[in-house]
Amino acid sequence: MTDFPRPGTRMEALASLPAPFDRLAFVDIETTGTRPTRDRITEIAVIPVDRGVVGEPFQNLVDPGVPIPPTITRLTGISDAMVAGAPVFARLVDDLLGLLDGRLLVAHNARFDAGFLRNALREAGQVTALRELCTVKLSRLLDRGERRHNLDSLIGRHGLPVGDRHRAMGDCQALPALMARFVERDGVEVVLDALGRQIRRASTPPNLDPARLDEVPAVPGVYRFFGEEGALLYVGKSVNLRSRVRSHFADDHRNDREMRIAQQTHDIDWIETAGEIGALLTEARLVKREQPIFNRRLRARRGLLAWYWDDEAGAPPTLVQLDALDPAELGRAHGVFRSRMKANERLRELAKEYRLCPQYLGLEKGGGRACFAHQIGQCGGLCAGREPEIAHRLRLKQALGPLAFEAWPYAGAVAIREERDGLEERHLFRHWRYLGTARSEAETAELLAGGDDHPLDIDMYRLAVDAIRGGAVVEPLE
Repeated sequence: MTDFPRPGTRMEALASLPAPFDRLAFVDIETTGTRPTRDRITEIAVIPVDRGVVGEPFQNLVDPGVPIPPTITRLTGISDAMVAGAPVFARLVDDLLGLLDGRLLVAHNARFDAGFLRNALREAGQVTALRELCTVKLSRLLDRGERRHNLDSLIGRHGLPVGDRHRAMGDCQALPALMARFVERDGVEVVLDALGRQIRRASTPPNLDPARLDEVPAVPGVYRFFGEEGALLYVGKSVNLRSRVRSHFADDHRNDREMRIAQQTHDIDWIETAGEIGALLTEARLVKREQPIFNRRLRARRGLLAWYWDDEAGAPPTLVQLDALDPAELGRAHGVFRSRMKANERLRELAKEYRLCPQYLGLEKGGGRACFAHQIGQCGGLCAGREPEIAHRLRLKQALGPLAFEAWPYAGAVAIREERDGLEERHLFRHWRYLGTARSEAETAELLAGGDDHPLDIDMYRLAVDAIRGGAVVEPLE
């Protein structure tokens, strides 16, 4: 293991790199956490190297303005006491911009460091274009046979100089030596090719093979992002998989969630579909079945309730389990509620708005007297015998109308059809229950024979309603 070259030393390997790789700013930062839009920088180190000549290093603790979590202090050794009296980031902006201007920012997992710097600079009133190079990506390209590319592994594997680990300057010192090692071992042309790919693919996550991103087709479908050990991070859909997948990684420094996904993504796969409806249905099915870490909107929702009301009968609405409702009765269901309390709250709102009787609706116990709402002029008087039941029923129908489910408009099962480039898909529904998607006559017959034991899924119901209302091709099957 060798010492790090002093300021003014010429590193011949780096001196052989042509523009724009001849002016580099090696950077490392320490922070209060991992989210660039919420957490703050606590220390920063920069080592400029111009045409192979090492410049004066910059290192400073930074007052983050917030307490440093104990877990971070244990990792980095930086405590609240150490940053007390240190300058806030805004006071360091001029020095930093002088070091970063005209140079490529080089960091280990550069998207992390650049994301924090962009947000900190923006908060300080500076919007600066930072072009970064990532040594994690460089190592993955040049050491494809190796599994580990964290800084500890690279220090040991390449015999790099190192100071205090997990302190900004200690980590930063290893990076110029790492890049020089690659040039000495693999040659300038090989390293330039790898660096050039990064410039062209500035939005590739650090742990993802860029070649995998290039394989994503520009067709409709569903994509999945996987983390370490195959953990499923996220499922999404698009009419153009290639464009949508790339867009996830283009703005991760502005969005905490996107950055966390990008940092953790190690692999991707996808399922092509015939069109947008198939992509929507497949996304909903996979999210409910596989429960990805970063998906929330389409998670399985069980035990949903609805108000059931037959407008031709005299009985008031009753609260029922949506899953248990007979398919033929769905047209008499109104609203979707997660709890009895939420359902009652909504009915009370409608009662007040339409001057309905809370006693009749079961929201207030009757004692042989007119309800309290009638006494204050908020009930039409059904409970007091001052309003015909038919008039009250008409107002209740008007109130519940916007919440009503669509009645199934077909005699039996139907297929919503999509076709693209010879790929044909039939999305089968019966009484709004999604039976599955078929790509052949045999698969269609198998799904139809599967019976009616499919639960009513509110998301699938809404997708089918939107598709049919939107003019999708519908083929009756029964």
